[in-house]
Amino acid sequence: MIMNIKLHQSQIQQKSEIAVTGSKSETNRLLLLQALFSNISLENTSNSDDSEVMMKALVQNPTSEIIDIHHAGTAMRFLTAYFATQENREVIITGSPRMKERPIKILVEALQQLGATISYEENEGFPPIKITGKKLSESKVSLPADVSSQYISALLLIAPKLENGLELTLEGKITSIPYIKMTLALLNEIGIETSFEGNIILVKPKANSQESKVLTVESDWSSASYFYSIVALSEIGTEIKLSSYKQNSLQGDSVLAEIYKDFGVVTKFGNNEITLTKSKIINPKSIILNLNEAPDIAQTIAVTCFGLGISCHLTGLHTLKIKETDRLEALRSELEKLGAKIKITNNSLTLEVSSEINPNKAIATYNDHRMAMAFAPLALKTDIIINDAEVVSKSFPDFWKDLKHIGFKIKNS
Repeated sequence: MIMNIKLHQSQIQQKSEIAVTGSKSETNRLLLLQALFSNISLENTSNSDDSEVMMKALVQNPTSEIIDIHHAGTAMRFLTAYFATQENREVIITGSPRMKERPIKILVEALQQLGATISYEENEGFPPIKITGKKLSESKVSLPADVSSQYISALLLIAPKLENGLELTLEGKITSIPYIKMTLALLNEIGIETSFEGNIILVKPKANSQESKVLTVESDWSSASYFYSIVALSEIGTEIKLSSYKQNSLQGDSVLAEIYKDFGVVTKFGNNEITLTKSKIINPKSIILNLNEAPDIAQTIAVTCFGLGISCHLTGLHTLKIKETDRLEALRSELEKLGAKIKITNNSLTLEVSSEINPNKAIATYNDHRMAMAFAPLALKTDIIINDAEVVSKSFPDFWKDLKHIGFKIKNS
């Protein structure tokens, strides 16, 4: 059901608490590892659509099947690698119309280097793909590292089950390194030896273990970004407590704690939670950031800057063009509706200072959960409409409920 909502200009409670669902990034990696190593059990997994799709695909057992992952890009990449290793299974992985426009060729070719049998059902280089699972005999592969770190993580996750492990050579500039390091850290956590030196990653093979291992998923830092934006746009003294978070997080988006100091937001760690406090009014003339290692928070930061009347120049955004939508074009279009002056390139976004926000504008979300959630905090400044608001279920199903909990006035439009 398509649901448009209107957020009336609101003032949130001065103090509130929210329990955020487990990280989608960590959950999807651990779900795949759990499918490969039966001794693993998981706690605080994400309740997002993407993780539900991943979980469902991994528990289906017929020898021949069609798996529809809808908009879930992470699931597409990870499951492609997983099913390539599953002997005597044949699957076709497909998805939404947008998913059929998102490239998969780099990963497919890397898996084919390892011996995988994969073919395209419609357009060369794009889903849907047909995979005939088999034992992969090779252990060395190389691929371009500047397109998507998910291709790299997909290979690393299946590496322990390859007979001789994996030697992965990364070509070109490496993008989203924290996500690669997250994958390696999770492998280490279940006892798999890895190394990452220069442009070469090594993963040692590992047999099944009988010793049970319980892993707790940290809550999602990308989801926390919207509350950082809310606190930044609120009055001095506003405080939101979020659980469950660690100071030594594996997630690249934890850089939020440092970035939002520029917006007057202080992060306090303690008792497996973070407390965000608007400590002072800071209005820098301009924010300049390279988000190559945390591109998923670009939308939130751009909207925060617009709401505060601050200019920004964000770079390292080349991966945003192949997400659920072309996020740079989407940001430009929707911010311009609100009165912003904005320029984009294939890699960057530049926003000029804006003195006012056009009210009662309907924000298109383009089947992209992050568009809906990034623009919602502007309701602290003006009335705003979010179209197709249910899209948030992709990563944060409780988002609108949680906003109501802290004081946002939300009605169906």
